[in-house]
Amino acid sequence: MIVYLGLGSNIDAEKNINQCHAALRTTFDKVRFSPVYKSKAVGFDGDDFLNSVAEIRTDLELKDLIEKLKNLENELGRVRAGEKFSSRHIDIDILLYGDQAYQQPIVLPREEIYHQAYVLKPLADLAGDMKDPVHMKTYQQLWQDFDQKKQPIEVASSKS
Repeated sequence: MIVYLGLGSNIDAEKNINQCHAALRTTFDKVRFSPVYKSKAVGFDGDDFLNSVAEIRTDLELKDLIEKLKNLENELGRVRAGEKFSSRHIDIDILLYGDQAYQQPIVLPREEIYHQAYVLKPLADLAGDMKDPVHMKTYQQLWQDFDQKKQPIEVASSKS
């Protein structure tokens, strides 16, 4: 199964994104990453975020993958107390689990894909030709249709 993960950090962000990339490489086979993008915090006042998207391959069932990623976040310093929109050492969100749509145990495709430049752009970088199961457009088309001026992002790094 090909899975896409959204990664983000705004606390010691460069170090934490790099550690997350390294941890994903050792945890999963055939991992690819988008460039890392810098964007303003959304929903609260805080330091800028660094975000990227990872493409992984796994045979884990969705519920087992969720648990594995929560454990990985914890190992990387994630603190779960606090507000939904707040500073993060690391955040790993499942964006897509194959081409399947879910309502439980989490909603997939993840809704942020359609509303947040820091998710859609790196996803379009990795899976630009893939059709979204909700809108039946490619992620590249969704990015081209996105109001990019409302949410400016910039490439922070193309290496990882």
